[in-house]
Amino acid sequence: MHDRISVNNLCFPGVPLATDIERWRSLGAHQVATSAMKINAEGWDQSVEMLRGLEFKFATMVHPFMAPNRLDADDKVESVRKDLSRTLAAAKTLGSKTVYMTTGGRGRAQTWEEAARSFCSAVAPCAEEARNAGVELLIEPAPTLYADLHLPHTLRDTVQLAEQAGIGVCLDIFSSWTEPQLRETIERAMKRCHLVQVSDYVLGDRALSCRAVPGDGAIPLERIIGWILEAGYRGAFDLELLGPRIDKEGHYEAVRRTCDRLGEILVRLGA
Repeated sequence: MHDRISVNNLCFPGVPLATDIERWRSLGAHQVATSAMKINAEGWDQSVEMLRGLEFKFATMVHPFMAPNRLDADDKVESVRKDLSRTLAAAKTLGSKTVYMTTGGRGRAQTWEEAARSFCSAVAPCAEEARNAGVELLIEPAPTLYADLHLPHTLRDTVQLAEQAGIGVCLDIFSSWTEPQLRETIERAMKRCHLVQVSDYVLGDRALSCRAVPGDGAIPLERIIGWILEAGYRGAFDLELLGPRIDKEGHYEAVRRTCDRLGEILVRLGA
């Protein structure tokens, strides 16, 4: 497997961490990613200890910051900050340089701009904590159907909010490939972009998360990845494959095919 590909265990829903580890090894993964949700479900301390001794490089950890809370839910802020602090500590222990997260939804009470200010205020102490720990805290674009969990839904929105909050960006190609001036936005994002996520989309699919194996869909991945590399990106390309197509094919096989196809693209582009 290409050494810049990271296999996120969100690709393997419903299985324990021990199975994730078996699959990472079977795939020949160099870099991997894990979700705080799965660690928490299996027991925090013992799961972190299990992962700490592995041979893989951890590209990132996934954290649901305010989700599913609204950004104006002031009574929840201290609790979610505490949870994020725990994830940041685990990231430092595992050697992960990034944590990417949802922001929380604005609900009906706030405009986008008001919600952005609420998020920046809520996350500010954790952003400082992350910088002190040597961990980049990231946000990503997500489709509007996740508005209950997340505020930015385009790469442009994500960069704007990240700049305002003083944090980084995870560039999810699936959520941003249709944007106008995408190449220019990628270039703007690059100084704070520390993770790229790759999957495809088949035109006409409606059931989220309707992701597909690269090459099965319509996203011009080679062109977009080329722009990302030309803009100076040097980090990992993380896989987050979810949805009916992936379920039907089988999670392991979909990841295996993605590793092969993405690896071929990265080699052709000289990554």
